[in-house]
Amino acid sequence: MNSNKTALVLGATGLVGKALVRQLLLDPRYDSITLLVRRPVPASLFSDPLGKLTPLVIDFEQLQDYQGYFSVNHVYCCLGTTLKQAGSKAAFRKVDFEYIHVAAQLTRAQRADSFVWISSVGADAKSSNFYLRVKGELEDALMRMPQLPNASAVRPSLLLGERNESRPLEAFGQMIAPALGVFMAGPLKKYRPVSATEVAHKMITLQEFDSQ
Repeated sequence: MNSNKTALVLGATGLVGKALVRQLLLDPRYDSITLLVRRPVPASLFSDPLGKLTPLVIDFEQLQDYQGYFSVNHVYCCLGTTLKQAGSKAAFRKVDFEYIHVAAQLTRAQRADSFVWISSVGADAKSSNFYLRVKGELEDALMRMPQLPNASAVRPSLLLGERNESRPLEAFGQMIAPALGVFMAGPLKKYRPVSATEVAHKMITLQEFDSQ
């Protein structure tokens, strides 16, 4: 069933972003997918036989200049970094809070149908952990943003999948994930490691589609 939906994806070349775009390309409800990226997307990264993709290299420091691209049905925000990659707490917060917050404002301004972003299990604005505190502060800010349409966050635990960059702790976590998952039941279930493909699928299910 074709709904002729349009989507905008930020963070399309990350672990979840790649899985998400590949699922969107296979979803008959979408006929147009725009990617806002930092650098050119290799042609080999995505198979796009129907010509749905429009990658656009932008300066995220000037994200507001690209407001018109948020005039779509669904906005998917997969932006995120690590303290090590960012180099400082201020740089981390810029990506994991400020860029996403601006994206949500532009989504509201262009009256898109819905906005879905990636948070984290344990996100809490009062957490002593800087990473979880920033995630929690963002959740609070977006959920309280007036007239932000159908805002939803996915809260994954350890993400499973092949990354481009080296993350030794995550690599170790992925090795022991199958064993850990067996013991994570009941209240601990939300802490089970989850694949990027599952997170991407969850993001799509959180979007607003016309009932038919």
